[in-house]
Amino acid sequence: MDIKENFKHMNNMQQKAVFCTEGPLLILAGAGSGKTTVLVNRIAYILQSGLCMPWQILAITFTNKAAGELKERIMNVVPEGGDDIWAATFHSTCARILRRYGDRIGYSSHFTVYDTADQKSLIKKVMKELNYDEKRLPVKSVIAEISKAKDKMQTPEEMLKNVDSDFRKEQIAKVYQLYQSELKNSDAMDFDDMLCNTVKLFEENPDILEYYQNQFKYIMVDEYQDTNKVQYKFVAMLADKSKNICVVGDDDQSIYKFRGATIENILSFESKFKNAKVIRLEQNYRSTKTILNAANKVIENNTARKGKTLWTENQNGEKIHVHTALSEREEAAYIAQQIIDGVASGRKFSDYAVLYRMNAQSNSIESAFARSGIPHRIIGGHRFYDREEIKDMTAYLRVIDNPNDNIRLNRIVNVPKRGIGKTTMDRAGELAVLNNLSVFDVISNAENYPELSRAVNKFKDFVAMINGLREAESSGDYSLAELYELILEHTDYKNYLKTEKENADVRIENIEELKSNIIKFEEEYGDEASLSAFLEDISLQTDIDNYDADADTTVMMTLHSAKGLEFPVVFIAGMEEGVFPGVAIYSNPDELNEERRLAYVGITRAKEELYLTKTKSRMLFGSTTHNAPSRFVGEIPDEYITTSGERGFGTVTPSSFGSGKTSIPSKSPYEFNPKLSPAFKKPITKSSVTYNVGDNVLHKVFGKGMIVKAEKMGNDTMLEIVFETKGTKTLMANFSKMEKI
Repeated sequence: MDIKENFKHMNNMQQKAVFCTEGPLLILAGAGSGKTTVLVNRIAYILQSGLCMPWQILAITFTNKAAGELKERIMNVVPEGGDDIWAATFHSTCARILRRYGDRIGYSSHFTVYDTADQKSLIKKVMKELNYDEKRLPVKSVIAEISKAKDKMQTPEEMLKNVDSDFRKEQIAKVYQLYQSELKNSDAMDFDDMLCNTVKLFEENPDILEYYQNQFKYIMVDEYQDTNKVQYKFVAMLADKSKNICVVGDDDQSIYKFRGATIENILSFESKFKNAKVIRLEQNYRSTKTILNAANKVIENNTARKGKTLWTENQNGEKIHVHTALSEREEAAYIAQQIIDGVASGRKFSDYAVLYRMNAQSNSIESAFARSGIPHRIIGGHRFYDREEIKDMTAYLRVIDNPNDNIRLNRIVNVPKRGIGKTTMDRAGELAVLNNLSVFDVISNAENYPELSRAVNKFKDFVAMINGLREAESSGDYSLAELYELILEHTDYKNYLKTEKENADVRIENIEELKSNIIKFEEEYGDEASLSAFLEDISLQTDIDNYDADADTTVMMTLHSAKGLEFPVVFIAGMEEGVFPGVAIYSNPDELNEERRLAYVGITRAKEELYLTKTKSRMLFGSTTHNAPSRFVGEIPDEYITTSGERGFGTVTPSSFGSGKTSIPSKSPYEFNPKLSPAFKKPITKSSVTYNVGDNVLHKVFGKGMIVKAEKMGNDTMLEIVFETKGTKTLMANFSKMEKI
């Protein structure tokens, strides 16, 4: 039987992409067009055709979650050897190469990966050493400039040469120089270094580059529109021998310019890779015709795009709901009510996603959900691994793995308290720099340094504990979970939490949850579950990697976080000029194309229903503004829209949007919008029903229940209700929409 018969279930263009195996290939995959299906089936076709062995395929994705899903689907299609395919993120791929050959550029196989929080801590330390004022030179901007330099493969010395008498640039270059020196002394890399160092490894060691060029006969890169210059260079070097590079992306979904991504990589693919073929996937399997047509109409206003028009055989579906509220509080109440009504009609809470341009918008929505009893989760909130107690415990693990990690060592040397103060550790740090040693080397031999004489015994006890734990880890007699228990036992960390910290019970639950994560990691990775591998895995995790699609909760997240996800019903809040698109377009009109791509991404997350909401007035960052409707709503033809909400000034009606080709005003609307008078503010309606403990009630979503607690709070009452089938819920009376029975 012809192997191609196995792929009859795919449409013509998808099949064309699957069967095109040789030479450079750009697959322009529109939103919802089945790009992951194409990647999986292309790999299956290559293997079934005997073109290479599984380990000769490299498939690069942008998140661990996407890599895991890709590998799982490959395993379903190619059970034999599917596990040998390199399906991983850029950073994971580079880490794997550097763990093996990092010694060629001066790193051990146990190098530490610094996350953004560690990076910030080290930059602050460096700036303090250089006596630079954080107010005049913000840490965030320093990190951004260093990241840009690394994206261009620019060393600190090269940056210093090109400051052109710019004092600020000179300061940043000096921070960069000392920062890199501190990283190297700690045997550590940040995320940017992992890519730069892999390219450096290839450039300085042609034999290693040739080894991987020979290994990877087929290279595939997902989300190619989100790659930066270093990532392009990395894959271009690997593919230079076989020329079999396939990139999948959508220039209309390039939304990570702020992270260094350059849309030029996808726009110039054909000129950079000679004899490249381009295949467009334009059939959408996700959204209704109405949603898709609206998305097409919005994105066609952009310039500098390759151009494609998505189409679908799905039904027309409902019109797009455009709602105008008086304020952000009423906007949030409207969203909550739509979800309550939808769940009462048979939907699940997890069918809904609320998207917004900036995190600051989430506050009013979260409050409305809490009042209405809507279970919700914020993606991009406080990550599990950013919690204080989790950072403490992972710092212990990291120091056991790499004692030269000065940042983590400083974190735990006096946690729990051992009488080793900051001044003493600062002295140890200075001695380490003077003697070109790590801080751990210095404190391990504290008796040789008169400056540390008072702390010699304390250091001896600490070093003995760390060395004992290191011996336990290297002996092979303990699992990672058992090693973790040893740390808890020898540090008495739980008791420290009980005596020193608030919410000790919650914190202890968190460190127990970390143990659960370690056990799951060991189960999943088996013999490869080393301490280094676990620490690398958690360093490279993003918040979206922990998103549980099976949990019945409504999801809240920024539009940037939503890329790659889909939901039956999507709300995009804050569809106003100055909010979305943001104010940046007034100073830099080039930003408008990026903002419009972000709108396109948001719209195409919706499968069945889409709500676009705006307000007449919005309190944001401490001031109230009155903004015009977003031009992106104006770019959607009237025939696809149904409106609701406030009328009059600022009303959302199709005619108020104009042609959608709005010119950019010379000033931001923030500069001349007056504060709304109190007359515009509509008070929240107080419930006319009085609820008491013992009352039986009927809720639209949660069903029958009994009130077990009622507590007055301002003009409202907080109710604790035990429902027959949904358990205990806490609701505010004015928002509860219940009736007594």
